[in-house]
Amino acid sequence: MFKIKLGGGRTQEVEDSMYWHTTSHIMAQAVKRLFPDAKVTIGPSIEKGFYYDFDVEKPFTEEDLAKIEEEMKKIIKEDFPIERFELSREDAIKLMEEKQEPYKVELIKDLPDGEVISFYKQGEFTDLCRGPHLPSTGCVKAIKLLSSSGAYWRGDEHNKMLQRIYGISFPKASELDEYLNMIEEAKKRDHRKLGKELELFFFDETAPGMAYWMPKGFKMMNILIDFWRKEHEKRGYLEFSGPQLNSSELWKTSGHWDHYKEDMFVLTDSDGKEQALKPMNCPNAIKIFASKLRSYKDLPMRFNDIDVIHRNEKSGQLNGLFRVRMFRQDDSHNFITEEQIGSEIKDIIEIAKYLYGIFCLDFELTLSTRPDDYMGDIELWNKAESNLKQVLDELCGKDNYRINEGDGAFYGPKIDIKMKDCLGREWQMGTVQVDFQLPLRFNLSYIDSDGNKKTPILIHRALFGSFERFIGIITEHFAGAFPLWLSPVQVSILPISDSQLEYAKLVKEKLQENNIRVELDDRQEKIGYKIREAQLQKVPYMLILGEKEVEANAVGVRIRKQGDVGQMDLNEFISKIKDEIEQKII
Repeated sequence: MFKIKLGGGRTQEVEDSMYWHTTSHIMAQAVKRLFPDAKVTIGPSIEKGFYYDFDVEKPFTEEDLAKIEEEMKKIIKEDFPIERFELSREDAIKLMEEKQEPYKVELIKDLPDGEVISFYKQGEFTDLCRGPHLPSTGCVKAIKLLSSSGAYWRGDEHNKMLQRIYGISFPKASELDEYLNMIEEAKKRDHRKLGKELELFFFDETAPGMAYWMPKGFKMMNILIDFWRKEHEKRGYLEFSGPQLNSSELWKTSGHWDHYKEDMFVLTDSDGKEQALKPMNCPNAIKIFASKLRSYKDLPMRFNDIDVIHRNEKSGQLNGLFRVRMFRQDDSHNFITEEQIGSEIKDIIEIAKYLYGIFCLDFELTLSTRPDDYMGDIELWNKAESNLKQVLDELCGKDNYRINEGDGAFYGPKIDIKMKDCLGREWQMGTVQVDFQLPLRFNLSYIDSDGNKKTPILIHRALFGSFERFIGIITEHFAGAFPLWLSPVQVSILPISDSQLEYAKLVKEKLQENNIRVELDDRQEKIGYKIREAQLQKVPYMLILGEKEVEANAVGVRIRKQGDVGQMDLNEFISKIKDEIEQKII
């Protein structure tokens, strides 16, 4: 909520979305003043700020954005009242045709019968809009246009390419400054930039949406996987691996063929049969469960896997490690009885608390309910949603969690885990989904205590979401300065001259014997240069070796966060660092 000033010293609280939507109209008015031939399309508020799409002859430049921003400030200073009015469909079309706004005409024609057609007018500018808006343009104070990019009309790549301008606004200049500082900090932390600089991963046009993992990055990936694997083995999870390619028949049975085919990589094999690279692991886990007769004594039965999966994401949606076409999901599919739903979900949330706690990450739980394209019996859906609400009421307290109406999976409602990083940005992380549908579609059963067959409940769950995405998030969260236990290189050995090389090799060997990941910088460079290089690579510990260290069988310790901390006995240093690794200190 924003607090805006009105006349007579009065103030009013308004939704930030209303504030940003009004600012988008101010931007459109400024564009029309400067570029009279521009055609306006849509300009909504978004999670942080707003955008507006325009049909113009050529892309906007940085100079154009600066001019538009200055014109917006003039419109704000003019303080036009913002007035709402309604028109009949016929009059609305006529008005937009007179203003030569073909996109608005198209939008009006697509409105359902009986829809109220409203407009908002400010000065010479009138826009088709449902609203609501601020009382006047003068209510907006601090503005900034952030960027421009191409965008297809209505998001359809077959339509014309438009030019989209993104912006942000706040009631106070200090709030804008704070936001812009956060944006600059986010740029420094961009995982794609750090991935290259730290030699972790990179992307190449030869494989859109699929990361090339370099040795250091893949080492970190495996450290994270090993940690995940050990924690799940402790809790009775059974790891399996399934095929990468499955017949279309499997996906038809699961329902993915009807609901998800456009996002799958589909091909024809040498026998002329349709196959698809798996976008989900659930059908393979189901096949593992169905491979033998199960008893109620076996349940809960938790099959987890980290197989690579593929999703045919549109190229415009790809975003570093956050949105990819190939990734490793930290999946599990837990087969349970109906009576075990509550306790199983609570156990899963406890694991989530532990895993996120290791990284000092806080999270919130949200409930996503039945979507329009849901599959199966509505009574089962209602039952599943009721179960999840009951669990969330117990875990969070009634009404202390968000509900995302219609955002569930097509086969069941879900609890989504949303996390905030150190910059306050929210990320969708793990998910817990209750599924009554797929066990029925695959005719799954177990033998109950009375000797009769019953259908199990399936819980789909991922906690990191995917290892790729999680690494992208923590790369930005830690700005590449990973905690010691996770760092691909934990110690860098920096001899001052060649005369310490022999001792440096002995130190390296001793560290490796203690399972400490170490690099030796034996280049003939000045020690200051070596230190700067290690610091840029964000290595947690640097060991400076000179003649004094050789004589004392010691190491000069430099810590990434603290700088030089003095000389330390080698064995003492090894003991200290092993303890820090074991405790997973951040």
